[in-house]
Amino acid sequence: MSLARALVLAVLAIAAAGCGGEPPDKEIQQAQGALDAARAVGADRYAAEEFTAAEDALNRAHDAVAQRDYRLALNNALDSRERAQDAAKQAADGKAAARIAADHALSAAAGALTAARSALKAADAPHAPGRLLNAARHIIADGEQRLQEARAALDRGDYAAAVDDASAVTKAVTATTSDLESAGQAAPRRHR
Repeated sequence: MSLARALVLAVLAIAAAGCGGEPPDKEIQQAQGALDAARAVGADRYAAEEFTAAEDALNRAHDAVAQRDYRLALNNALDSRERAQDAAKQAADGKAAARIAADHALSAAAGALTAARSALKAADAPHAPGRLLNAARHIIADGEQRLQEARAALDRGDYAAAVDDASAVTKAVTATTSDLESAGQAAPRRHR
């Protein structure tokens, strides 16, 4: 906890001590509202640690109310609200980083597909085994489909799915490209 946060919580706790024995309902509602707002901007995915800490603090506030420790409830509610607000801010940075990672993964997958298509053409010329060529065509077609799915995931803001799909395409077609290039290099040796 930062020094500023500790000071704010201490001052509010002292103020609450003078207020009597009322539960901090307003602060708990504010903390819940801040959590809802943070979830709406993706903090549960892009700033998960801070978001979880905010949820935990709110749960502790509810527990403290149940035990009639209103000072502790207030401290936890205020901590929850501040953490939820921090999580919302962190989510914006996390989302931007995830978008960049997804863009890079899509570019890598598109490049891998281009290389695989070129390797398929080159391997077809020296008459590589038909089984290998058919498998490569299937993997390339599947890769093109998954790349479209990755682009759709990117468009709807599901950056994790976009990265997963694009990375799977890159892995599969890179292996196929390697197999095709090996077959293309092996074929001329048989004619010597």
